[in-house]
Amino acid sequence: MAKWIGIAGALLAAAGVALGAFGAHGLEDALRNLGREESLAKRVAWFDTAVRYQLYHALGLIVLAALTATATTGWHRAAAWLFLAGILLFSGSLYAMTFGPDDWRKLGMVTPLGGLAFIAGWLALAIAIWKVR
Repeated sequence: MAKWIGIAGALLAAAGVALGAFGAHGLEDALRNLGREESLAKRVAWFDTAVRYQLYHALGLIVLAALTATATTGWHRAAAWLFLAGILLFSGSLYAMTFGPDDWRKLGMVTPLGGLAFIAGWLALAIAIWKVR
């Protein structure tokens, strides 16, 4: 369990750093080339938020992997799956909104579900720590 959680966290953190670098050095040009210049500032903000939350929760997965190296409960597994679901729903919807056409803004309805998954993941982690220690 600890191994796959740690690997997932490390890979998501690496991708987050790469995406952050792209955001700093190529995002605006890429959006202009896609014809998304009219809402450039909003799309850059969505991308920045997606990267930030991806990195936070990738680090959360790495911490979770370290915790599960000594003991694993269902709460640990739940926290891991909730963090992964949160990254997919929260960051994924924001990435899609960043690059997609204007009608993809409807995906903004999915973003709060990812936020709820993040919150539930942190609560599950708190319970896991409570139960093990």
